[in-house]
Amino acid sequence: MAKEQISIFDMFKIGIGPSSSHTLGPWRAAQRFISDLEKQVPLDRVAEMKVLLYGSLAKTGVGHGTDIAVLLGLSGEDPVTIPVDEVLPTADRIKLTQKLVLGGKQEIRFSYEEDLLFLFEQSLPFHPNAVTFQALLSNGRAISETYYSIGGGFVVQENDTQSVLSEIDLPFPIESAQELVVSCMRTGLKISELVLENECAWRSESETRSGVLTIFDTIKECVYKGCHTEGVLPGGLHVERRAARMNKRLLKDRDYHDYASWVQAIRQGGTDFGYILDWVSCFALAVNEENASFGRVVTAPTNGAAGVIPAVLQYFIVFHDGFTDDKIIQFIATASEIGSIFKKGATISAAMGGCQAEIGVSSAMAAAALTEALGGSQRQALMASEIAMEHHLGLTCDPIGGLVQIPCIERNTMGAIKAITASQLALRSNPDKAKVSLDAVVSTMWDTAQDMNVKYKETADGGLAIKVPLSLPEC
Repeated sequence: MAKEQISIFDMFKIGIGPSSSHTLGPWRAAQRFISDLEKQVPLDRVAEMKVLLYGSLAKTGVGHGTDIAVLLGLSGEDPVTIPVDEVLPTADRIKLTQKLVLGGKQEIRFSYEEDLLFLFEQSLPFHPNAVTFQALLSNGRAISETYYSIGGGFVVQENDTQSVLSEIDLPFPIESAQELVVSCMRTGLKISELVLENECAWRSESETRSGVLTIFDTIKECVYKGCHTEGVLPGGLHVERRAARMNKRLLKDRDYHDYASWVQAIRQGGTDFGYILDWVSCFALAVNEENASFGRVVTAPTNGAAGVIPAVLQYFIVFHDGFTDDKIIQFIATASEIGSIFKKGATISAAMGGCQAEIGVSSAMAAAALTEALGGSQRQALMASEIAMEHHLGLTCDPIGGLVQIPCIERNTMGAIKAITASQLALRSNPDKAKVSLDAVVSTMWDTAQDMNVKYKETADGGLAIKVPLSLPEC
């Protein structure tokens, strides 16, 4: 069986919030179904469409925008390019007119109430996040496919066990942290350098660098926009945005006109501990407030945890003079390798492992990336990653109302702060004296995930989700 080969661009995907597993994944599954369908029959032969959402996709689907995602994916819209202010109006128009244009080409009748089914009590065995698309043809034939959104925007088709990328000969095939450190020690390469060598097996170095900087541009725009947008988040919880108010208060009327001058304005405030702490929280809040508003974010490695790595990267840029292309690429490349180790050895899906699989993994990724970027050794970077995850073990996923807002948004601030603390500890420590390895904590996380009660796995059936009385639509 082919081993899973994961690129930087698998761990970091550009998409629309609020959830990588419940929004981006189903969106990609819908696109994939239309593409596969069109290879079998002309779209003008399709008379009806049915969409069946199972398990976690059903239980928290409305709160996570799964319904919106599948409508837009079937319509041929792409999460990378669709203007964010068209996401909700386009979905609303489909619901109102009961007309869906398959792949942007063939109009059919589609009733939101009758053709999009939430199967709350049914779950498929392979993964809790399952969706089935059924195309009923004019000749009476039906074409049906089932897809699983397995976290971080990754999608697999039923009975499809292929790796994320076609298996090729990578110079450094890595399955575990131990293999990573051995390769680094043998070659003298940093983690980021090893990652970039592997990326060259898929594309040129210039293409990889350009792609990573495009990822950073999206992160940068998301942080900046989130820090300058006020209002109330959609969904019925009436959560007020905080990042813009914090940004204004912390800057104290200092002048700026774009992202670069904003960074300079932040630096002018000094390096007081409380000041820096407030900014890290502000950066994380900004991203996840955008995510909750169907904004464009980068999975890092998921949408629900999308604020941790940007917050720590922004901290590095502002307070450690990390605002260069090389340093940003180094940071993102290192983070991606740690994320891939967790995905291969455990999971990055909250529906499989609770929030430890999202916030915990993102904190571990950020901790390692910051440690290498600040001059730490390969083993110190892995130590930082282990420390960060060790103190997220057992974290449950219990979104109130099925929305990626409470406690999800604040959890990103906690994950970012823990990542910075873990990095500082590792940089001041000798990895030879570490008692817990990264591989041990990855294995422990997976064991914990399997032992965790299903109600704490992104179902809104346990934890805070049932302790906070709210009047919300059933989701």
